[in-house]
Amino acid sequence: MGLEKALAQNGFITTTVDALTNWGRANAMWPMPMGLACCAIEMMAFAGPKYDASRFGSEVMRFSPRQADLMIVAGWCTYKMAHAIKRVWDQMPDPKWCIAMGACASTGGMHRVYGVVQGCDNFLPVDVYLPGCPPRPEVLLHGLIEIQKKVQEQHSVLQD
Repeated sequence: MGLEKALAQNGFITTTVDALTNWGRANAMWPMPMGLACCAIEMMAFAGPKYDASRFGSEVMRFSPRQADLMIVAGWCTYKMAHAIKRVWDQMPDPKWCIAMGACASTGGMHRVYGVVQGCDNFLPVDVYLPGCPPRPEVLLHGLIEIQKKVQEQHSVLQD
């Protein structure tokens, strides 16, 4: 018996608060784009109509940290910029998640100089690392799906 038929006959379904809350969070990720270098071009392509991020509830790029719950750090980050990124991260409401997009955001990439942070995980808690230089928009879609899986497995309600 299909779900539609069961709802039509009985008029109700049962679930847990955790499952319902996590389903809503996972399917309404609003990214805060931090386009720092060349990876930002691929992030912009991800937001375009060809890759249709709205299938995953992430079509709305929020440039206000108080309205975002997923930070995408795209590209290499200098120590000077790290303070601004950390400030934006701190302004985002909990729960929040982070994607390090590209080799430079993950490890500093080919920029082995004193002014470049060797991975944004030195100052942010990164949930998903995306490889590539620059990673294609399909890789960012895969990273978004991985974040959604992680969100759906979390406990959203305090356990006694």
